[in-house]
Amino acid sequence: MSASNESFSAPPPPPEAGPRAPRPTKLRPFAIAIFVLGLLLVGAAAAKLLAFSTGIALILGGIIVFAFSFIPLPVIADAEAPLPFFTKVTGIFFEPSRVFRNLRVHPNWVGAYVIVVVLSVIYTFVFVQRITPERIADHMTEKISEMGAFAPPPDRIDELREAQLTQLKKPSERAGTAAKSAVGLFVLGAITAALCLLGILAFGGRINYWQALAVVFYSWLPITVIQKVLGLVIMFIKAPEDLHPIRNQETTFQDNLGFLISASDHPVLFVFVSFIGLTWLYLIWLRAKGLNLGGTKVGSGAAWGVSITLYILLMLFAVISTALFPGFVS
Repeated sequence: MSASNESFSAPPPPPEAGPRAPRPTKLRPFAIAIFVLGLLLVGAAAAKLLAFSTGIALILGGIIVFAFSFIPLPVIADAEAPLPFFTKVTGIFFEPSRVFRNLRVHPNWVGAYVIVVVLSVIYTFVFVQRITPERIADHMTEKISEMGAFAPPPDRIDELREAQLTQLKKPSERAGTAAKSAVGLFVLGAITAALCLLGILAFGGRINYWQALAVVFYSWLPITVIQKVLGLVIMFIKAPEDLHPIRNQETTFQDNLGFLISASDHPVLFVFVSFIGLTWLYLIWLRAKGLNLGGTKVGSGAAWGVSITLYILLMLFAVISTALFPGFVS
């Protein structure tokens, strides 16, 4: 027994815990400001100065941003310095690998998100002015009346048209639409980042949520610039009557196979082939590269798998929606 005791050695002490991952607490003042602004707009809506939807959207946006401020940031040893914002914006076009590697360490997404929102709001504003609110409202109410079992009663159609005209013409309502668009784009980016995170984990990789969110917005950035800037140019080259009130709401730039199919005759097939184009391929490639280089530990196969899966899911959603309501595309 004594020999056994002499040969016994105590186990080594447990390794020291690394530094606790920081939280993006800088988001909290902005979240509170958005929430308070939403409450004020709800009060204005109660006084019938605005629609309730704008205030509700901002309240929900503020709550989401505040909740996200508790998600830990990535902690990576021997971190490189963050790239300047202008370098990242230009570099995502010419040297995306460098930008995504830097986002892995410094997942700053706000700048890309702001550019996407600003370009989207500018395009929407110009599009409404160019095509006129009356034409958009007439087209929308006509298509709503053709929804069959989903169509509202006939006496509601005129009310819907007037409500849409107010939304498209009244300055306060247009500002509210821009605010809702900003919240909607953030929520869409947040959901896409969550799907990227789950997909990478399913493939056995590792990625922090903020890394995924930065990859999502920076992979959207070049696509948005191409679609919105070229879309604005084409919008003024084409005659207003040649612009479609629904199909051209996102862009007038077309680099897909949609031109081969008549949207009025084959709306579902038109939407399907519209997903076969250069900008879609560019987005799939850019997002795959971003997940591969911007994640903590993500293989190339996992990154491509997730990017292609997200593309297929979006395409299926668009095709199914068109099959249910084909009139809006025609």
